[in-house]
Amino acid sequence: MDIITIVGLMAGTLTTISFLPQALKTWRSKSAKDISLAMFLCFCIGVILWIIYGFFVKDIPVLLTNLVTLILAGSILFFKLKFK
Repeated sequence: MDIITIVGLMAGTLTTISFLPQALKTWRSKSAKDISLAMFLCFCIGVILWIIYGFFVKDIPVLLTNLVTLILAGSILFFKLKFK
């Protein structure tokens, strides 16, 4: 694995795990009142587009980290809709 791929995986990992505390807090508190629905909807759509892009250019760091990001951000979006 080359250094650029490692940097990409590290960057993607750090930005992805930044959603973990919010997802856990929302799940535990059963409250998403302070979360912007429009922001998370736009974000999740953007992440889906990044996944499509990563797939077509065969960029593993972009593809893998955005898949995990979609799971975390998608769970927050789900909680926002569920806990209305």
